[in-house]
Amino acid sequence: MEKTSEKKTVLVTGASSGIGQGIAIGFGQLGARVIVNYHSDKEGAQYTLNKITASGGEGFIHQADVSSEDEVQAMYAKAVDAYGPLDVLINNAGIQKDSSFSNMSLDEWNAVIKTNLTGQFLCAREAIRLFEQKPDVGDNDKSKGNIIFISSVHDVIPWAGHVNYASSKGGISMLMKSLALEVAQKKIRVNCISPGAIATDINDDVWKDKEKMAELLKLIPYKRIGQPEDIAKAAIWLASDESDYVTGTTIYVDGGMTLYPGFLENG
Repeated sequence: MEKTSEKKTVLVTGASSGIGQGIAIGFGQLGARVIVNYHSDKEGAQYTLNKITASGGEGFIHQADVSSEDEVQAMYAKAVDAYGPLDVLINNAGIQKDSSFSNMSLDEWNAVIKTNLTGQFLCAREAIRLFEQKPDVGDNDKSKGNIIFISSVHDVIPWAGHVNYASSKGGISMLMKSLALEVAQKKIRVNCISPGAIATDINDDVWKDKEKMAELLKLIPYKRIGQPEDIAKAAIWLASDESDYVTGTTIYVDGGMTLYPGFLENG
């Protein structure tokens, strides 16, 4: 997606920090109109918006719990009122509540599933409803809407002590594929980005600690931790016409974490 006079309208959930913030800023740098969703960190959301406007984009911040149907619908209504039809949804908001399986409470399970999976369902459903209202396009025309789910390498890598999180990410993978199949004939594209280890606030106890970082790098053949900008670049490409023939696909942006690095020296 190059910076052009055509301004895309992009909704990014969970955009007050980390990966969502990086993606929102990346689109803003291209001149997009960005709806910056946040749950509780208003200051972080405002920082994101300031970076967007400083680089030539525009937008607004909006507080919404993505697991609430009413709040999601209100957020979309505000977006449409401000900018008209949506072009891109970045379905990013997610949380972790870690626990051993036998000690995991139902509340810990439900909280993660509600935000990470149900939240992505609700936001995707509203986006699809808006995309379907756009005029039909020809078989050879570009897509009329894009949804990009943000999942995790833990949609394929099991993670002990994080069963609720890994289950939610595995669910996102099949949600994405099933939805992509259903709406492809309507010229709506649906894809997924699954990040590996990314330097964000959620895991700063690891990447700021030399010993923990050394252990983490053993899992990454490329031998560096990722940055939010790495994910933003992939999202921008998936939202662009350059990837118009790509749908139902997951891109793993992980430095090779999914390559079974334990077998690097023949197992």
